Amino acid sequence: MKSEIKEISPTQKEIHLQIDPETVKAAYGRVSQKYAKRANIPGFRKGFAPLDVVRMRFKEEIKSDVLQELMPPAVNAAIQEHDVHPLGDPQLHFENFEGIKVNGSEPVSLHFHIEVMPEIPVPKYDDIEVTRRLKPALDGEVEDLIAERLQKEAALIPVEGRKSEIGDTVIADLEGTFDDQPDAEPIKAEDLEVELGGEHIERSFTDNLIGVAEDDEKEFTVAYPADFSSEALAGKTVRYKAKIKSVGRSETPELNDDWAKSLDEGYESLADLRSRLKADLVKYAEADADARLRNNAIAKLIENNSFEVPNILIENQARNLLNNFAQDMRQRGVDLNKVERQFVEMAYTNMRQQAERDVRGAMLLDRVGQIEKVEVSDDEVNEEVTKMAEYYRASHDEIRESLEKQGGGLDGIRNNLMTRKSIEAVMAKVKIVEGEWVDESAMPVGTEEKPKKPAKKTKKKAQD
Repeated sequence: MKSEIKEISPTQKEIHLQIDPETVKAAYGRVSQKYAKRANIPGFRKGFAPLDVVRMRFKEEIKSDVLQELMPPAVNAAIQEHDVHPLGDPQLHFENFEGIKVNGSEPVSLHFHIEVMPEIPVPKYDDIEVTRRLKPALDGEVEDLIAERLQKEAALIPVEGRKSEIGDTVIADLEGTFDDQPDAEPIKAEDLEVELGGEHIERSFTDNLIGVAEDDEKEFTVAYPADFSSEALAGKTVRYKAKIKSVGRSETPELNDDWAKSLDEGYESLADLRSRLKADLVKYAEADADARLRNNAIAKLIENNSFEVPNILIENQARNLLNNFAQDMRQRGVDLNKVERQFVEMAYTNMRQQAERDVRGAMLLDRVGQIEKVEVSDDEVNEEVTKMAEYYRASHDEIRESLEKQGGGLDGIRNNLMTRKSIEAVMAKVKIVEGEWVDESAMPVGTEEKPKKPAKKTKKKAQD
């Protein structure tokens, strides 16, 4: 066997391969005998037809099987000979497939392409300069957080001596049937809270539930517009039956020291609550500023170090991003079968650009780790597993066993720690300049998520 390698690009190799006639002839003989033993040819007993007749009768099948037997070991041998490491399956090409002879009268020639990791140059990151911008903690934000806490503590106080009016909250069991589809599955909701006149409450609900009292039953019809936000209700007319369970008005506690103490979180006074909330905002702003700093530094690392990225890695990452996007769309109730193809193609194009950045960043950080001799010990992996166990309220052994069952779970933790340390190595050499706060509309793409603010408390509401 003879082979020759050619470099098409830093990530593309082409290997020309020639399999000697003796090897081809031996494979031809083995495959021909296999067909002869099971051949059922008219005029001959099964398995006793002359070999030449069998070869003529099954010419194309024998040719295909011979090539399938010869190619894998020959391609693998050539890859090992030239010490290359393909990232995917080789793409085989025959110059004249129809003219190939597999009887051993001449060698079989072909070439194949493979994608490989490029030689990544030593990245430059000691001249990166990034600006750290810290968002100031404003008193107005503290008051907004307190207002949210007050709203969480709000209670519905039953109204007495009157019927429901604007501003009240009606709690009802609701059942609705479609006017044009009486046999369709009815709409049912129990303990539905309807804030009369509320910003997100359908106007028809407010109009029909004004003037009701506990234990009343009310029937009304709602004709939803064609552009209604819910596709299931858009353009539909629904007849509702409402059983009123209670009518109340939301009252928030009085903003004072007693209320702050009642939160049972160790606050000594309202002033203490404000002070701690502001400290939390400062802490969040610090974490946010550090995350943006790392993101901007990695973005500049990618920008300053250009090299060819293997297409197969970009495609794999783009598919991962697209799958995540599709899953998110499904969770939002979007029927993907109704999404226009043009939109999907545009989304994939954008994700492919993001995928290339992701892969390039990962490759650069891996190279930084090699240069900086970054290592992750078993103790560090175990410490990370312990943190996961505390978060999921499970034992260390349970989490470890679960990760091992997943296959590569512990390796994933080790790789994440390697990436984290490589980012730290970059940041150790980055020049950081303090700058004024700028309210950026979008966070630069990076490797870590921004810290998350606590989620607001939500209630079950009759809304769009």
